Amino acid sequence: MSDRPNLIVDLTFEFSLKIISFTEKLEALRKFNMANQLFRSGTSIGANVCEAQGAQSKSDFKHKCKVAYKEAEETRYWLLLCQKAESYPFEQSMLDDVQSIVKVLGKIISSIKE
Repeated sequence: MSDRPNLIVDLTFEFSLKIISFTEKLEALRKFNMANQLFRSGTSIGANVCEAQGAQSKSDFKHKCKVAYKEAEETRYWLLLCQKAESYPFEQSMLDDVQSIVKVLGKIISSIKE
């Protein structure tokens, strides 16, 4: 990653670290399926954002951001399930973070003129 500040790269990297910690809690509670789903979608957001940084064109950049957006929406869904399921842990800050990421990605995507 670059040393230059980049809001979405920073947000998604920090969120990935939180996802790793949260999925470890889920695994300790033997909630393996949810841990796997959240780990995959939650860390994929940042991976796609980083991949977008090396895009070959505006179209490629927009596509990678759209994939990251979809992964963020999926992650939001899994976190909402954790919120509503009585036997699952839940951290409101993670839901707040992913909602912020969705907003930032939405603004990035809508601002790209191809």
